[in-house]
Amino acid sequence: MIKQTLALFAAMLAFSASRAQEQEPTWLRENYVKQEIRIPMRDGTRLFTVVFSPKNAKGKHPILLERSPYSCAPYGEGEFPKMRASFAHYLRQGYIIVKQDVRGRWMSEGTFVDVRPYNPAPDKNDTDETTDTYDTIDWLVKNVANNNGNVGVSGISYPGFYSTMAS
Repeated sequence: MIKQTLALFAAMLAFSASRAQEQEPTWLRENYVKQEIRIPMRDGTRLFTVVFSPKNAKGKHPILLERSPYSCAPYGEGEFPKMRASFAHYLRQGYIIVKQDVRGRWMSEGTFVDVRPYNPAPDKNDTDETTDTYDTIDWLVKNVANNNGNVGVSGISYPGFYSTMAS
């Protein structure tokens, strides 16, 4: 029983190590292109957005978007982050990964409002997190090469709040 448990533990460690390697900046740099973009919102505010596109651009790819007040650093097109383990599957599948500094945080313009309230009936230039998410997705689908028009919104903790604000 002990040998079986140790063998299972060793297999789990090997699996974890292989998955962890894919999250390293070197792996990401070798397999993805990074672009830094300022996406205009309906009121003219521009939100700082980082787009990671697979270098192997055969076919069209879905987009996975994460909006956050915590920063999408490191900044600079040659600087690649260590990605969260939850992105591993999507990176291996060739998803286009997009991270965005929300309104008023880090490199984005505008004023940050902590847990900005939902506006159920916005006027043409009114904004909330749903309009910023909508405007971002609309821009991405129209402007990011080799996307297939499908966009998922992801997040845990505060970015999880933003993921529920997709209209």
